[in-house]
Amino acid sequence: MLDLGHATVHHVAGPQRWYAARERLAAWRAALAARGLGEPPVVEGDWSAASGYAAGRRLASDGEVTAVFAANDDMAIGVLRALTEAGRRVPDDVSVVGFDDIPVAAYVSPPLTPARQPFDAVATGGLRLLVHAVERPHEDLPPAADHPVELVVRASTAPPPRRTPGRGRATSR
Repeated sequence: MLDLGHATVHHVAGPQRWYAARERLAAWRAALAARGLGEPPVVEGDWSAASGYAAGRRLASDGEVTAVFAANDDMAIGVLRALTEAGRRVPDDVSVVGFDDIPVAAYVSPPLTPARQPFDAVATGGLRLLVHAVERPHEDLPPAADHPVELVVRASTAPPPRRTPGRGRATSR
């Protein structure tokens, strides 16, 4: 979303007791830092669409929010619903990106842009490490494979709305 021209990206984080949520938060922070951008306040959810909806209601009330990255697709879907109910158009007013590419992500309105991780490869690698640990408990585990994440661009992202000079108001494209 930064490449599309958004000034910053807000984050709806997963619960920080989860490794995946901490890693996604760290990646979001690194992306902002790489551009020399400060971090807007993080809103923490619990992986559910309901928590994404609550976060989306908070973000929808801030007219400066033009981009949101949710730590999973369920929360992103909740954000989409809250923004729509608040009269904020996705992607015209606010772009939204999720994470995982769950099957329903392609069928919500608008279709969600997610970061897709290869679940099958991750599961296979995890199972391989588990079997190794059980069969050879006194050996060190081999390193886990690092699987690439792919951005699946759909209709929930666009450049930020243009601002009316001197007034800070968004205008239609």
